[in-house]
Amino acid sequence: MQMRSWSQGVTAKILGVALLSMLMLIPLGQVQDLVAERQSLERDARTRIGERWGEAQIIGGPVLVVPVRYQVQQDKSWVTVERERFLLPESLHVKGSLSTETRSYGIYSTPIYTAALAFSGQFERKAIAAIAADKGEPVWAKAVLRVPISDVGGIRRLSPLKIEAAELAFGPGSVGFAGLASPEVAWPLDPDALASASFSFSMDLAGTQTITFLPLARQTEVELSGNWADPSYSGAFLPANHSVAGTVFTAQWQALDLNRNYGQAGALDALDAQAVYQSGFGLELFQPVGTYQRNERAGKYGILFIGLTFVALFLFEAMGRWRVHVVQYLLIGLALSTFYVVLLALSEQIGFGWAYLLASAALVIMTGTYAAAAARLRSAGFMLGGMLGLLYSLLYGLLISEQYSLLIGSLALLAAIASLMYLTRRIDWHALGAVADVPTGRMPG
Repeated sequence: MQMRSWSQGVTAKILGVALLSMLMLIPLGQVQDLVAERQSLERDARTRIGERWGEAQIIGGPVLVVPVRYQVQQDKSWVTVERERFLLPESLHVKGSLSTETRSYGIYSTPIYTAALAFSGQFERKAIAAIAADKGEPVWAKAVLRVPISDVGGIRRLSPLKIEAAELAFGPGSVGFAGLASPEVAWPLDPDALASASFSFSMDLAGTQTITFLPLARQTEVELSGNWADPSYSGAFLPANHSVAGTVFTAQWQALDLNRNYGQAGALDALDAQAVYQSGFGLELFQPVGTYQRNERAGKYGILFIGLTFVALFLFEAMGRWRVHVVQYLLIGLALSTFYVVLLALSEQIGFGWAYLLASAALVIMTGTYAAAAARLRSAGFMLGGMLGLLYSLLYGLLISEQYSLLIGSLALLAAIASLMYLTRRIDWHALGAVADVPTGRMPG
């Protein structure tokens, strides 16, 4: 009966340890919510920086917009209506360089840039003349060139537009193309006297984190360089050529009208703005695995580490080293959960690497000392502290490895289970009744 009673006690202990492990999901969930809240504050800080400096920019080359008057019948009478038609250039070349830095708002920071951009290209004379062949009367005197930009507040400098032999000054415009704000320049056209329609202009544009170019020409070429070690290329097209040397990157894109879902000309109010946005390409000033992303990833391994620690404590008890009370399980579990709060708080102030070192060292020392005092065995403290040190060293390796974290984590879990099987291979679980009479504290030698 004593053996049966102890067997039932072991089963109850295992179930109790499993229940405590599940209860630890509550504080770990609270930590994840806290990380999400801090991430939201970081996004708000980036938005505030963008509002003051310049938001993520979307920019295209100049678009020719010509009002065209049509005669339509309404209520048995003919009336004149005016619709705007657009025409894209035959070619567009953009050459730019990005000067980047990191701007802070409180404890949060985000990368910003100033882009020095030079535009050049050409409209086709025949395409301009074809606007008049659409059963309407173009109002050439009201023709304008509009340069779509998502945030005109980021314009630091905009040169006059050089077209043919003239220099024309840009002025503020309204929503001009695909829902984007557009500085515009008046270009009174005389198609009959037009010899060529080559244009060029330059600007300095400030923005935050990303810059996107729209392929608003039959053939669009973009050359971009800058001082950022981790450029991330995004959008509909990857660069045809790119390189990174130290902290300097270069990239070149090429796009044709065949690569997009809208035409070279048409009615402006019938343009599919979504198709225009989807054709954009550019780069992001990528920040490898940010502080909050690493904290979030660390928290995902929390229940695994707490579970392994509880299993180790149970093995201490099974092997006759230390009878662990349920309150001691609970205190150690809370200490392991608190690690993630301390890590989050410190990483916001001193960076993730140093924060991880300090938080894990504090946890290992605190838990090892507690185990040594509770078990009245220094070896218990050293063993538990050493195991935690090994676990948190492994966790740090998982966090800093972006490409192979899943592979490393799965292999480490397999190794942990294999180690537990090896350590318990000679334990006679049916004969653990002898442990029932061992008092709390030092085990008899």
